[in-house]
Amino acid sequence: MRMESADYISGLPRKRMAAGVLFVDDLDRVLLVEPTYKDRWELPGGVVEHEESPFAAAVREVREELGLTIAPGRLLVLDWVPPDPFPSDGVMFVFDGGVLSADQLAAIALPAEELRGWAWCDDDALAERLRDGLARRIVAARRARADGVTVYLEDGYAVAGEHLED
Repeated sequence: MRMESADYISGLPRKRMAAGVLFVDDLDRVLLVEPTYKDRWELPGGVVEHEESPFAAAVREVREELGLTIAPGRLLVLDWVPPDPFPSDGVMFVFDGGVLSADQLAAIALPAEELRGWAWCDDDALAERLRDGLARRIVAARRARADGVTVYLEDGYAVAGEHLED
């Protein structure tokens, strides 16, 4: 029996995947968006679609959510998340969006059916607006951006050997 058979491949576990982009301003505040379909804020980004790479998903989601066409920088965080409250576990990617220019900020156009608004958020606002796991992921992403590294997390927590080679 060949390991690459279609039956074997179709029986492998599936994981949810999502990709987000960390944008910061000159004060190191983080850009968050407020979805219409949930009560917590998020990084710009979303679900990786079938046969789409996480990087392509990040580009597409920023275009759909903010109206901006950007090429994110390097991967900052890879975070495995447990199934609760979702029915399956997942893998979340956070890419570096850098600092948006004044022209880019002026060009932000939100889809009213999906997003209520966006805001620059300091540490207090992040703690207030985000669920705990995402707050930990963003703290780690900011640190990874400052340190020039990529980090591996589990539910937003660092694990042994968290720094990955770039």
